[in-house]
Amino acid sequence: MSRDNDGSEKFQSVSDFSQMGCSGSDKGSELQERSTSLSEAARRRLLSLRGEPLFIADWEDALMIHYEVDAELLQCVTPFELDLLEGRAFVSLVAFTMRGMRPRLGGRFAAWLLKPIGTHNFLNVRTYARLGAETGIYFLAEWLSNRFSVALGPPVFGLPYRFGEIDYRHRFETSSANPCRGASGGRVRDPANNAVLNYQVDLNSSLEPRECETGSLQEWLMERYTAYTHVGGRSRFFRVWHPPWSQAPVEVAIADQSLLEVNWPFFRDARVMGANFSSGVRGVWMGWPHRLAYGPRPRLRENTLVL
Repeated sequence: MSRDNDGSEKFQSVSDFSQMGCSGSDKGSELQERSTSLSEAARRRLLSLRGEPLFIADWEDALMIHYEVDAELLQCVTPFELDLLEGRAFVSLVAFTMRGMRPRLGGRFAAWLLKPIGTHNFLNVRTYARLGAETGIYFLAEWLSNRFSVALGPPVFGLPYRFGEIDYRHRFETSSANPCRGASGGRVRDPANNAVLNYQVDLNSSLEPRECETGSLQEWLMERYTAYTHVGGRSRFFRVWHPPWSQAPVEVAIADQSLLEVNWPFFRDARVMGANFSSGVRGVWMGWPHRLAYGPRPRLRENTLVL
């Protein structure tokens, strides 16, 4: 990724990344079957535990920006075994809005009680981890725009919540007057240290949203349904379920990533691999947190994927 004279990074080509993740019409049914099978397996796994799910919500206007980082440095800050792809380690930023989170049980009254924390913006910084045969994600940190949620996340779910001032402009509506849709972006500032993530994103108008291609890097990065957490010496996991992501590759320019570099210096040498945008998924199931026995730091482990 190159930089302009003012220090901001130009849009980089993501044509290779796009080709890996966007299906052709002749493969549509095959891709839908594959993604649906991953989603359906996650649904069965979640429901295998009694009382699931705990919450239901909508995840809207999700932008995922994918970095390749140094695996050894990443493992130093990850208490679970990294899930590597042919020796390569990845971290993804997920910028989205959670809307209408409510308990599965309790009806309107329970939803009303949860309304103060039911809708807000997120910036998740996640990497890819596994426990035995079950692959998932691990949150390095999560910035939220709701202070009440920030207070509740660590003790209840073991989530590394931080308060952030978040401004998202994820507007990708199609119109006859603007067939190329539009440029948009976002800004997240941590008031604790004034560090910032500032980006612009431009949708590739030639590609329509589709489910991820079977065996692609995008599928490997996006179709994850288990989260591992570790806060205060406690390790937990929780599972989620939603329909497969309908996404399109996008081009992204990072103007300021001090929010990342201040917290994880390895981002100074990280490489943006690509980005994806989805209008979101509705009716997401979010499971209860479950405790795990925590052992010593694991070794690196590779996964193999033919691209």
